[in-house]
Amino acid sequence: MPSALNHNFTIPEHWKPQPTSRMCFVCGRENITGLQLKFYEDREAQKVYCPLWIPADYQGYPGITHGGILATILDEISGRALALHLGGEVFWVTARMEVRYRKPTPTEQPLMAVGWVEETRRRSAIVAGEIRLPDGSVSAEVKSVIVQPDRKTLEAWLGSAEADEWKVV
Repeated sequence: MPSALNHNFTIPEHWKPQPTSRMCFVCGRENITGLQLKFYEDREAQKVYCPLWIPADYQGYPGITHGGILATILDEISGRALALHLGGEVFWVTARMEVRYRKPTPTEQPLMAVGWVEETRRRSAIVAGEIRLPDGSVSAEVKSVIVQPDRKTLEAWLGSAEADEWKVV
């Protein structure tokens, strides 16, 4: 299965890579059925970017990316913005997510996912993101509420072997 990473993008020098995991469906380096996306921080703009190229394997209708794949990418990009905003690794989970599909998102074309934080609270945050088409227009957007997981869930994750695989490569 091809990854959704487009190897033809030029990454601006001031964008810094964010960590990825070993087996995550979205960013997992070794997940052969996943998207294998890479995410970059622009600290000055306080945004996270992900250049991508969605292969036809992830289509719904011919030539159009499946909405579930777009929702997955938007969930990831918007949540990752909190790590940038708070200055480090942050493992929060999505509690509510609203996706608006504005126009069809084509497969096999260069796209850009962008995420940012709109508001932070003590144990939750409102984050947002969008998928941009080659012409810069927005094909899909998200606004989500993310929350800190309960202590038991977080401790189980941090105690797993996968936690040691969360790194920039």
